[in-house]
Amino acid sequence: MKKKINLLIIVSVLGLIALSIIQGYLINNTYKLKKEAFITETRRSISQIDDFSPALDSLSDIWQDNFLNTIADYKANTATRADILDGLQFVIDSINDTYRSEYQKELVKNNIPYGIKFHKRVKAIVLQDSIKNDTIFDFEKTPKRIVLGDPISEDKEIGVSTTLWQTDHTSSRIINGENKEIVFYLLFQTQDKMDIDGWEKIVFKQMSGLLLLSLLIFSVVIGLLYYSIKSLITQKKIADIKTDFVNNITHELKTPLATLTLATKMLKSNEVQQQPKLVDNTVNTIERQNKRLQKLIDQVLTNSLGYNEIQLHKEEVHIENYINTILDDFLLAVKTEHVTVNRQFIGSKQTIQLDKFYITTALLNILENAVKYASDNIIIDCKVKSNSELKISIKDNGIGISEKDKKQVFDKFFRAGNKEIHDVKGLGLGLYYTNQIIKAHHGNIIVESKEGKGSTFILTIPFN
Repeated sequence: MKKKINLLIIVSVLGLIALSIIQGYLINNTYKLKKEAFITETRRSISQIDDFSPALDSLSDIWQDNFLNTIADYKANTATRADILDGLQFVIDSINDTYRSEYQKELVKNNIPYGIKFHKRVKAIVLQDSIKNDTIFDFEKTPKRIVLGDPISEDKEIGVSTTLWQTDHTSSRIINGENKEIVFYLLFQTQDKMDIDGWEKIVFKQMSGLLLLSLLIFSVVIGLLYYSIKSLITQKKIADIKTDFVNNITHELKTPLATLTLATKMLKSNEVQQQPKLVDNTVNTIERQNKRLQKLIDQVLTNSLGYNEIQLHKEEVHIENYINTILDDFLLAVKTEHVTVNRQFIGSKQTIQLDKFYITTALLNILENAVKYASDNIIIDCKVKSNSELKISIKDNGIGISEKDKKQVFDKFFRAGNKEIHDVKGLGLGLYYTNQIIKAHHGNIIVESKEGKGSTFILTIPFN
């Protein structure tokens, strides 16, 4: 059964991991789709601003006209390539602040509330000729950044579009005292780039409903899995406890029942019937075994009570006298001579209200366990403190309790150690009943123990 439960837990965990991977994969795909949709929509909005804004168009006309004039000077051999690029950069720098301001106004006008940065970056400038093209500027070969708009770092750039400006231009220049027409065909290529400040947060915000739903479903699955496994383990534990209890009670009943069976057969014997003394002894044996059976039944019925079912009849007792009486009676009842009980009383309070019968039962249960699970020379230290509360500590030098068993030692029908060995009699009800008695007095009981080092039971009962 244990192997099946372990296998079920392993399979469940693997299934949960697989579900997590699948769910993570789907969320990641959804994130990518949301990201693409968001960026595509933003690109569309940006393109409309750039195409239909008169203010931006007029600013573009300024640098374009100036640039065409510089190209004409270049064709007339009165300007160099460096002059073209420097002049272009100068004009762009002069209008850039106005361009950026107008662009932000257009963003607001078009209801685009995101913190968007936008710029046009010059990619290539080519003068076409029937014989040979003249490349004035190529970004791939000469990575000089000529930018109109907001500064954006390359790692954050998101492409919007690529624009190709083509124009046939005719301009007149005086060359060697003569007015000549200069004709050229220009290719001017730009790339529109943008950066959306915090776009990841925006996409995640759009996905918040999906993420919360996924988290909720995942939590429910984990909760159900945990509950199912816990219920299965609890059911197994209950089944083991029931089986153990049946084995224990069967073992405890075997001896008196066997004795009763033997005594009954003896009474039927003619030889025994003719001897009155032997008949009396047999009858007495039957009575003793009958009482033992009744005691076992009463122990099961009484010691199974919960603390809410225990009816207390409290009376005032003198603490030291009462504890000493219990210890003295215990020493008289114990069948071994190798028992030493050390006593220590500390505290200012001398009396307390409690149910003498039940507290006596609780203390004797602990003392009897100290004898049952002890070595040859039994030493029990009983320390009693009575200040703000009554605290009774009972320490033995027995075999101790393992860390695993300590968690269950006050459970009903639980017996520490090897449950298949019945060299120590008991039904696993003594400490459970002791715990219920202390709870009925609104107190508390704990155990401190290590295997091979003995155990210490600490009972605490309030004075009120």
